[in-house]
Amino acid sequence: MNAILDFFNSVDDIMYYPVLIIVLAVAGLFFTLRTRGVQIRLFGTACKLIVEKPASAQKVSSFQALMVSTASRVGTGNIVGVSTAICLGGPGACFWMWLMCIIGASSAFIESTLAQIFKQRDKEGHSFGGPAYYIEKALKQPVIAAVFCVFLIATYAIGFNLLCSYNLQSSFQTYTGFYDKTWTPIIIGAILALAVGFCVMGGGKRIVKLTEKVVPVMGVAYVVISLVIIFAHVTLIPQTFVEIFKDAFDFRAIFGGFSGSCMVLGIKRGLFSNEAGVGSAPNASASADVTHPVKQGLVQTVSVYIDTMLLCTATALMCLTSGVERSDAVSGAPYVQNAVSTVFGDFGPIFITVAMVLFAFTTLIGNLYYVDNALAYLNKKRRPSKQFMTAFYVVCVAVIFVGAVTPMDLAWALADITMGCMTLINIPCCMILSGVAIKALRDFERQKKRRLNPVFHARDIGLDESSLHFWKSE
Repeated sequence: MNAILDFFNSVDDIMYYPVLIIVLAVAGLFFTLRTRGVQIRLFGTACKLIVEKPASAQKVSSFQALMVSTASRVGTGNIVGVSTAICLGGPGACFWMWLMCIIGASSAFIESTLAQIFKQRDKEGHSFGGPAYYIEKALKQPVIAAVFCVFLIATYAIGFNLLCSYNLQSSFQTYTGFYDKTWTPIIIGAILALAVGFCVMGGGKRIVKLTEKVVPVMGVAYVVISLVIIFAHVTLIPQTFVEIFKDAFDFRAIFGGFSGSCMVLGIKRGLFSNEAGVGSAPNASASADVTHPVKQGLVQTVSVYIDTMLLCTATALMCLTSGVERSDAVSGAPYVQNAVSTVFGDFGPIFITVAMVLFAFTTLIGNLYYVDNALAYLNKKRRPSKQFMTAFYVVCVAVIFVGAVTPMDLAWALADITMGCMTLINIPCCMILSGVAIKALRDFERQKKRRLNPVFHARDIGLDESSLHFWKSE
């Protein structure tokens, strides 16, 4: 087991430093400059677009697509990921999370806009799509598209689900009188696996409806509790920000142990949490019924901000202002539970456990929604047979169960590696195709200046309409 852990940790370290750190930074700055900071400049417009209704009640709205992508983004990473980064890397990890969020939101805009432009139409007239489709249709690279789908399945059906299940069961470790190292993970893994298995058998529509209701409620409740704790220690807030920025720019410490530094851990956990540029959210974005692709691209930038600037920051400030000790021993859920207990006593750990249950449940369901799209692509754009999907879901349920008893280091490494492989395919493809998204953005802004509700036609930006399923001139 030690040899296996060493191998995956070595691959993980090399993948993120120097490869992914450079790729993410260059791509984020490239997209930010090309769009003139669209993720900041049009943030107000993006917020207004969230509530825009689809043309038909049967179609998926921008808000519903946002909730599906947010369900996958918002999860145990907002609690355990942030806690782990701070405990292992230091408080400076928060700054690097914020920076990657702002830069990465431009990547989220590009990938989701492209997914809308190149989305497909099913027999019922609904839309679907994602990176696999714009890689195939626009770049004419079906093999690369298929490889991307394989990594997406590995990430969302295996890597992320293993980690999500582990993170949930780890939140029970604080109950020393109840927790048993052997049986508690097994029991929790079994319950979680059965609950998710029952839900996913209902199909994509049930997923959309469930996440639309649960995600906002659990997010708001978590932020409210975080704010109570932060303001209970309000006098420590200035000191906390000083500590964050001081640690973030302590380059001697950073380069002294780079792979475990606040910079690398902040970037890794930030990417794991908000998934900007990974290529997951475009699968949900393509399902939205909007009049212009840029609308959904803008909406998805909001999802990135909700995840990192709101929920991850809430966790970080709650923990750092609480004054509780941080160390390797409490990294993960215990650090957060200790912070909450400074104000809420014994109720604190219970609340975090409940939040972890809700976060984990919606994350697992959102993950499998993405996997459905990838499987359909590999099956020649058709959803696999009911028998295959049932067997596949059984495997996914088994993975969730195994995750609860998987060692922490192995769970994190597998999630990081599979996610990194997706990103290394999606980001370069988005950079090559960014010109299409930029033209669509200019078309959107031209119509907005004329006080019109932007409507997109592919020919207006020089695209061949015959190769598209949507956006054709009447």
